[in-house]
Amino acid sequence: MERTDGLLRWQFSLYPDGHHDRVNLVLHALTVPLFMSGTVAVAMSWTWPWLALIGFGAMVLVVALQGRGHARETTRPVPFNGPFDFLSRIFVDQWVTFPRYVLSGGYARAWKSNHGK
Repeated sequence: MERTDGLLRWQFSLYPDGHHDRVNLVLHALTVPLFMSGTVAVAMSWTWPWLALIGFGAMVLVVALQGRGHARETTRPVPFNGPFDFLSRIFVDQWVTFPRYVLSGGYARAWKSNHGK
């Protein structure tokens, strides 16, 4: 799928179709803050090097858990176009798109529509 309008707009336009299932929604609500904390831990690892291990571990766990959640969805995520695409989409998803989805009311609408059991 082409991204002529940029990653932020493209990712947000696809978000409602891939976030219906309630288990997936709960997983995202619980794991996005963990990913953010992991990112901050990695950033702070220059002061305390052991934080890098904890931070990367948290981020990998989040990606695995959210992958399980997305497997429950009818609409699967668009395949990644390589490592840079993977990293940029994951970071934008966790730090921008999911919070935007919640703040815009998309999360509440998906929860109420109960497309997933």
